[in-house]
Amino acid sequence: MEDMLPLFPLGTVLFPGMVLPLQVFEERYRTMVSDLLDRPEPREFGIVAIRKGREVGTENLHELYDVGCVARVRELEPMADGRYSLVVVGARRFRLLGTDDSRPYLRGGVEELPDEAGDDEVAAEAAAVQAAFRDYLNALADRAGAVIKIADLPDEPVLLSYVVAAAMIIDVQERQGLLAAPDGLSRLRAERQLLTRERAMLRVTTSRPAPDLSRGPYNPN
Repeated sequence: MEDMLPLFPLGTVLFPGMVLPLQVFEERYRTMVSDLLDRPEPREFGIVAIRKGREVGTENLHELYDVGCVARVRELEPMADGRYSLVVVGARRFRLLGTDDSRPYLRGGVEELPDEAGDDEVAAEAAAVQAAFRDYLNALADRAGAVIKIADLPDEPVLLSYVVAAAMIIDVQERQGLLAAPDGLSRLRAERQLLTRERAMLRVTTSRPAPDLSRGPYNPN
């Protein structure tokens, strides 16, 4: 069923179950937050990655990807200068069916996308991705001259697929492809290929950017 959702285009991808801090400073998105505050909880809007265009400025009625993630407001703090500081958590995926610009900010007609694990092979694929992801993190640590303490990874295949997708250092297009995968098994298979590629690249180059290993851009919910 189609539903209308406020949209916040970004140059990044939000995954279900992952936490993202946001600073809202453009006037149109201040209006969006103000409208959200007038509604009962849960207060939600859609984050959609930008395929072409910029996050800020007057020329950013950009080209958007057609799969996004509902962002549920977990923390909201008004700032003295009119900005808002938000912490949101990804709730569920949606497909963007169309857009409406009758408000200062963009809204979209969306339909929810189900999160299914896939067939009986998903458990074995999840175990393989857990091992590959640990190898990838160890390779990053070796390259950065750091030590990573790897916490327990989730066993549930769909959640694992989102944790790995959010944590890998890959470009927006690849991250978006993982978000749009039809099910957890397809996403895990794609991730195993990406992890194999990234580990191979880490072995042959010293110019790849090292992450801040003390924290990542997303945290599991």
